[in-house]
Amino acid sequence: MLTSLRKLAGTWFAKALFLLLIGSFVIWGIEDVVRSSGRDSALARVDGQPIPLEEAQAAARREITRITRQLGPNFQGGEEIRKALAAQAVEGLVMDRVLRGEADRLGVVVPDVAVTSAVFAIQQFQGVDGRFSRDVLFNFLRTNDLTEAQFLTLMRSDLARQQIAGAIRGGAIAPAAMAEPLTRFLQERRTADVARFPTAAAPPPPTPTEAQLRRFHENNPAQFSTPAMREAVVATLTAEMLAPEVQVADADIAAAYEARRAQFETPERRVLQQVLLRDQAAAQTIAQQWQAGADWATIEAAATAAQGQAVALPETDRAGLPLPALAEVAFALAQGAVSAPVQSPFGWHVFRAERIIPGVTRTLETVTAELRQELALEKALDLAFERATRFEDQLAGGATLEEVAREGHLAYAVVRTDAQGRDASGAEVTLPVRTVQRPETLRLIFAANSGDAARLNEAVDGFIGIELREIIPPALKPYESVEAEVREAWRLDAKKRAQEEAATAMLTALRAGTAFDAAAAVTNATTGRVGPIGREPVRDGPVPPELLAPLFELAAGEATMVATRDGFAVGQVVAIQVADLSAEAAALDRMRAEVRRSIGDDLEAQFQAALRARSTVRVNQTLLESLSR
Repeated sequence: MLTSLRKLAGTWFAKALFLLLIGSFVIWGIEDVVRSSGRDSALARVDGQPIPLEEAQAAARREITRITRQLGPNFQGGEEIRKALAAQAVEGLVMDRVLRGEADRLGVVVPDVAVTSAVFAIQQFQGVDGRFSRDVLFNFLRTNDLTEAQFLTLMRSDLARQQIAGAIRGGAIAPAAMAEPLTRFLQERRTADVARFPTAAAPPPPTPTEAQLRRFHENNPAQFSTPAMREAVVATLTAEMLAPEVQVADADIAAAYEARRAQFETPERRVLQQVLLRDQAAAQTIAQQWQAGADWATIEAAATAAQGQAVALPETDRAGLPLPALAEVAFALAQGAVSAPVQSPFGWHVFRAERIIPGVTRTLETVTAELRQELALEKALDLAFERATRFEDQLAGGATLEEVAREGHLAYAVVRTDAQGRDASGAEVTLPVRTVQRPETLRLIFAANSGDAARLNEAVDGFIGIELREIIPPALKPYESVEAEVREAWRLDAKKRAQEEAATAMLTALRAGTAFDAAAAVTNATTGRVGPIGREPVRDGPVPPELLAPLFELAAGEATMVATRDGFAVGQVVAIQVADLSAEAAALDRMRAEVRRSIGDDLEAQFQAALRARSTVRVNQTLLESLSR
């Protein structure tokens, strides 16, 4: 048998089979490489033009940062929200490529001078003197994770898009069939009689029986029940807790000081007065006057007479001036001294140093304790991540959060709380977290589901662990424990029902033909005539906001009734004043502009949608999913 196998192994067939077997193992070992060969690394392609993953990542970060700034620190960017924002950012890049392609096809060219002028005209990039500031621009680029080249490319694309959009929107007109009816609608005025029935003005109801109160208590469980409660174990692991365990070497402090020197240096600042003129000779004359002791009022008058301007600049450092050459001159002056004229692209400048605030440098010795604490917290945060991984392994192995917290020396507590962080008695529950983490901790407790495994959730400076133990549903409080509350709620409800009945009776009388004053007299309502009034609600206006829209749905003489924030109101239309367009020329012009803008928006949106549909767009869904992680 062995002899036969040896003979077979020597054949070419066996050698080929052996090579095939080796090859299969090699390919198996480098499966990922083989599979990925030839794959497209771009996140998307628009008509063959790639959108690199790095560009999409930067756009997604900018979009998330923008939304976070708009909505404030309470914004909770969950996974689904991050996915939506990432997809929105990618769609923006896709449309940018689509419009770039259309601009190229149409031969739209944006010269460099147009881009430069557009950047200089952006008010956001102006310095303290009202002129363009490169320092402000660079700060904007750093904040938005953009390079100067990327920003200029975006500006060029936007200008090309504006040219195309301008041509599309140029065809938008405001037809009279739309503008005039809308103007009449908005400018219509009405006069009405209004009767108010505030709950507080209702007569006291009769004393209720105990049976009535008990029935009211049972029929309104939402008012007299305990809130939904949850019992959970809450544990925290923060850098601050671990900082005492971290040792920071003096050499590390010295290195951090050098790396962060700008943090400890306050640059010199100055309050400057400046004269800006077009003519060098005029600038020289004013400089001589100023150096000779002329006061500011005299210099202002002289600058105006020379067709220039005199400006008192606010306190600034060197970076606050638009050009380094100007900063060099202005910051070389002694206090009270006046410079010789210096030229810039803006004209001829003359500076006077009104006041000098010296710069301050905090030495290493004075900031050692501060730096030691900062470095300790930074290292402690790394340590927190390491320990969190170990604690997660313990939880996955079956340990409870309380056991992990106790053995790992974490701050923890077993709490029973409602969604507002209060216990059954209404007192605030103590949570083992910082005040700023309290809302997020409560959200995590009430987001947990029964049966969920305990887990550590990443927080601002560490981790918050949550283990849900019990969900306590709302329960009706015993009548005896809330009798006083039930009695007061019954009283208010009875007064509200009495006012509702009175308002209903008045409305019935009006619809039967009774005069408004006569119907109101029977109910002792508070009445008054209002108008002419428009459709737009006015704060603290004469008409309850809940009644305003219904009044404009009625014909003259018709009446209606609504519930208001403090009771009820009845209104009856007395007169309708139709808008006279010949006397509403300004309103008609505004409406035409608004209709034209709205139609232009629709045309542009339809044009972009058509371009998008015409383009070949391929998006790598796997890479898109990775953007939100």
